[in-house]
Amino acid sequence: MKKFLPRVVTLVAIIGLSLVFIHNNLATKTQNIDHQWAQVETQYQKRFDLIPHLVNSVKDIFEQEQEVFIAIAHARTQYTGAKTIDEKIQATIEVESALAKLFVIMRNYSLQFNPAVLGLIDELAETENRVNVGRRRFNNLVKDYNTTIKRFPVNLTASIFNFDERTLFKAVEVTQSAP
Repeated sequence: MKKFLPRVVTLVAIIGLSLVFIHNNLATKTQNIDHQWAQVETQYQKRFDLIPHLVNSVKDIFEQEQEVFIAIAHARTQYTGAKTIDEKIQATIEVESALAKLFVIMRNYSLQFNPAVLGLIDELAETENRVNVGRRRFNNLVKDYNTTIKRFPVNLTASIFNFDERTLFKAVEVTQSAP
């Protein structure tokens, strides 16, 4: 009995330490995902701040295109009110769709040759690139995390501590290319 007790204590200690290690690893991955999403949101905010300037630069020229302005305003409002990442993703998809329409209109009116508009378009394009890079990094972190929580024995620990699978950002067909 005396030889058996130290082995049990050692086994329990190993299992306990393994649980702590796995929990901390999953907590770190979750924080990294949340941090990367915050980086994407920062770029979304920059995009949302640029859009009114772009719209105001071209607004007077084509008042008949009000539906585009309404769609952009509606999408921005939806994003502001979104509570979950999925809701925010859906709202950004609507913004991207409205921006694509705005750029078509600008092309039709040859507004892209206006220096003020050109500067805003360049800045918006840089922001779109940062958004795409941020989304890609976010998806890589989510994929790594989701793979980790599905592997044995981590899946047991993940279920005990309620580490649930995270959602990847998926672009819809309309928005697969930056405006």
